[in-house]
Amino acid sequence: MLVLSRKKDESIVINNDITIVVVEIRGDKVRLGVEAPKEVPVHRREVFDAIARGDDVLPDVDSSSAALSSPAIGVADSAAATAGLDDRRSEPLS
Repeated sequence: MLVLSRKKDESIVINNDITIVVVEIRGDKVRLGVEAPKEVPVHRREVFDAIARGDDVLPDVDSSSAALSSPAIGVADSAAATAGLDDRRSEPLS
């Protein structure tokens, strides 16, 4: 495993087309931005593991209605966000 130190607004580049940016550091939490081609799946480990296990990570329709109204994310992502699995794609960081 490669271990790197980065500060806020610093980034790393993977394979010329994936960029990881430190967006915010607050206490013991670090927010990262991931810029990757749309065809490259990007998930948090727990979401990836749930998908690999074939778990149903989507909640009931009733519980996801608020998240589904968000124009910034797709239906599957909205449902995952409601379930606490909020992997989302947004516009590239500037």
